[in-house]
Amino acid sequence: MPYKSSKQDLPDVLMLEWALQVKNYKLTLDKCLCVGCQICSLACPKDAVFIGKQFKVVGEKALKSKIDVDLAKCNFCGVCDVTCLYGAVTVTINGVRNTALVSKESYPNFGRIFTLDSKECPKDCIECEAACPWHLIKVHRAGFDGKPITNVSELTFTEKRRVKINVDIQKEKCPTCKMCEIKCPSKTLKVKKIFEGKIVINTDKCPVGCHDCVDVCPVPNVLTVNNAGKVDVAKEVHCTYCGACKNVCSTDEALMIKRTKIANKRVRSGTWNKALEKLTSTQDEIKDFKAVTSLKKKNMIIKRLQDEINP
Repeated sequence: MPYKSSKQDLPDVLMLEWALQVKNYKLTLDKCLCVGCQICSLACPKDAVFIGKQFKVVGEKALKSKIDVDLAKCNFCGVCDVTCLYGAVTVTINGVRNTALVSKESYPNFGRIFTLDSKECPKDCIECEAACPWHLIKVHRAGFDGKPITNVSELTFTEKRRVKINVDIQKEKCPTCKMCEIKCPSKTLKVKKIFEGKIVINTDKCPVGCHDCVDVCPVPNVLTVNNAGKVDVAKEVHCTYCGACKNVCSTDEALMIKRTKIANKRVRSGTWNKALEKLTSTQDEIKDFKAVTSLKKKNMIIKRLQDEINP
């Protein structure tokens, strides 16, 4: 047990701390980055994370749900850190990020996967940078001499050909909404979504004039209000299936989110299995697991046959 523990709930940050003889555990929640989604509360193995719906002032936009952490239940395992889509949570031990769960393969790494051939990028293009709602992308240009270039239009044809493009992405904070990929004119940027799934609006249950889910959705234009005053799913391709909209929905059956698949390395642990059951549809995960297992068996048989043919 810690000989000292503390919790600070400030306007922009929530901080929990354990102080032991040789180790100092700290959990930091950046409220500016937090979107009030469901992911950390579902994944937490200790049920230490709580979601609270905030009071709405009539005539004003709905506020995102408030996330709180129970210091008495939290053991600073780092699950919330690993699973946070928006990089809002950080768990450290003696000032160093706690990644023991991932390194010991007790939990998958929710690493963002990007594919980009910068050589194919147009020299004067910043579409991906402009498209990112969180300003996580920065396009850098440098000439043949390595000096940064700000205005490509002033260069000669030969100088333009020598320009090198470097696209810097803050991957740890990217929810993989794919807005940058869709806007990329050369189609050289590819983003693998962390969650795949489905979001459905039950128009019969959706109250006319209510657009709380639209107000809190962290990704622009995923949800819209139609002419009948009800919510529609406009651009599901950008939905991260985080559940921030579901948390503020005034009618339980009006909005449904189903996460069918998670892009991660396969691990086997009780902690991950429990989180998986809460985060995704069990049946869909079973199908996906069987498909992966079948593919592995197929590859093993092919390799064995090849070894027999070519000893």
